[in-house]
Amino acid sequence: MMMQACEILYRKAAPAHHHALLARTARPFASAAHFKHDAPWLMSSSGGNDDNSNHSVPVVANLINGRFQLPQNFGSDSSSKIPIIDPSSNVVLSHIHDNHTADLQAAVASAEEAFPTWSNTPVQSRQRLLADFAHLLHEKHVREEIAYWITLEQGKTMGDAMGDVWRGLEVVEAAGRAGRDMLGDSLQNLANGLDTISYRVPLGVCAGIAPFNFPAMIPLWMFPLALATGNTYVLKPTEKAPSASLLLAKHLHDLGLPPGVLNIIQGAKPTVDGIVTHPGIRAISFVGSNQAGEYIHDVGSRHGKRVQANLGAKNHATVMMNDADRDSTVKAVVGAAFGAAGQRCMALSVLILVGDLEESQSWMEQLVEEAMKLKVGNGFVEGVDVGPLISKDAKTRAESIIQQSIDQGATCMLDGRGVVVKGYETGNFLAPTVISLNQQQQYITHSTDSNAKPLSNPAYTEEIFAPVLTILTVPTLEDAISITNDNPYGNGCAIFTSSGGAARKFQYEIQAGQVGINVPIPVPLPFFSFTGNKGSIRGDVNFYGQSGVQFFTQLKTVTSNWQYRKG
Repeated sequence: MMMQACEILYRKAAPAHHHALLARTARPFASAAHFKHDAPWLMSSSGGNDDNSNHSVPVVANLINGRFQLPQNFGSDSSSKIPIIDPSSNVVLSHIHDNHTADLQAAVASAEEAFPTWSNTPVQSRQRLLADFAHLLHEKHVREEIAYWITLEQGKTMGDAMGDVWRGLEVVEAAGRAGRDMLGDSLQNLANGLDTISYRVPLGVCAGIAPFNFPAMIPLWMFPLALATGNTYVLKPTEKAPSASLLLAKHLHDLGLPPGVLNIIQGAKPTVDGIVTHPGIRAISFVGSNQAGEYIHDVGSRHGKRVQANLGAKNHATVMMNDADRDSTVKAVVGAAFGAAGQRCMALSVLILVGDLEESQSWMEQLVEEAMKLKVGNGFVEGVDVGPLISKDAKTRAESIIQQSIDQGATCMLDGRGVVVKGYETGNFLAPTVISLNQQQQYITHSTDSNAKPLSNPAYTEEIFAPVLTILTVPTLEDAISITNDNPYGNGCAIFTSSGGAARKFQYEIQAGQVGINVPIPVPLPFFSFTGNKGSIRGDVNFYGQSGVQFFTQLKTVTSNWQYRKG
């Protein structure tokens, strides 16, 4: 069975009204005067804020030593210009300049200069500043302003963007209690008058390289904990959606963060190359693709840096059809697969149905029916569930993988290609797509399918990073566990069942680092750490939580001998 994702439905989802900025979809570019909120990081080529009404495209500034400033050597032949594009309309919003050498040197020098004073600032003072930061982010209008820039530059719905900020806020709150996890150890009187004490001390200048899919949350995984533990920081936000990071940094400076403690530089691969080789940077945090993360981990490690890198994923959900609650499970899977347009490393991209083949057909039909209810459109429009993909290239790649999967024998139950959103016809939209790998109504099994032909289908092997759900049906829980464990990634997985025995077997035998039991996206709150494993991580220290504190600190052990002598 194959359905065309209901074009009429998605056309009806088109906006009844347009956001002030987005009404001008016919224009090829925008100036800062068109934006809803002030943006001091958007500057004209003359170096001032681009608050005029002409048609110049503003330049995204760096933040170095507490000041927004144009890139050094701005406009020179050596400076590579990169457009920032609204993915709903492909209008150019602004651009960055990737001229890493001078800007990176200035940012690191600023962080190095600030480090002695900041690291010597009492931990409770650092925590207090982060508590104030968290309190500010609790203000709804503050989160809405950050979410505005996320939706404008990245495309996700305002609801998703607000969630992006909120999950980052939770890490800020945890960072405000970092002193507890920085406690060292001590043992007295190892010999007469001999005591040993260990301390956790900051590393120095640390750096972060952030992805496009969570423009607020991932930077907030990085710099707040680094700052709480006494480090200074250089952040390279995504070159596709940098404004959220810059606004977060502005708020923190407005609250009293000293200049130089947090610096932000724009750039792409040349800037990354500079970060991973710079002798002044002690540690690097990265979230993104496997290709980039493996390179950053390899080169950074060879240059003597600590590197934590969260990479790609292919998260599997197992459904025990004989006892899972169907309605709630279907809603959970659809939300986890297609929310954020599938552009998140914890999206459920593979669904394994366990049980009868005929029943699996009924489940798939209900999943398709539920997915067709989702509205595709511009993220500012109320009621939209699925925004655009980040770029034309991302859309082209996803559509190509869908076609390849069909050519290799998969059945497209719901085809989201060709969706048209009225008013945003040039946007990068792909509607929810559902692909079944079971050919000729046959089971896929781990034990008998030695050639694993269905599992070599690109719909299964590729991290598509789009609203595409791949489904396979297996006869037993053992097959589901084996298939999941054979996948090279290990970010997360889930099982839906009302059987405690099945849940416990799954929990203990599955290899993925984050497991949900009737929970579709099991991302731990920041009391814990983000614990993806296998091919989804490089390095051995996780983000946030106690592991995060350990990443940003090193142990210093002091042994002292004080003899007391009378007289």
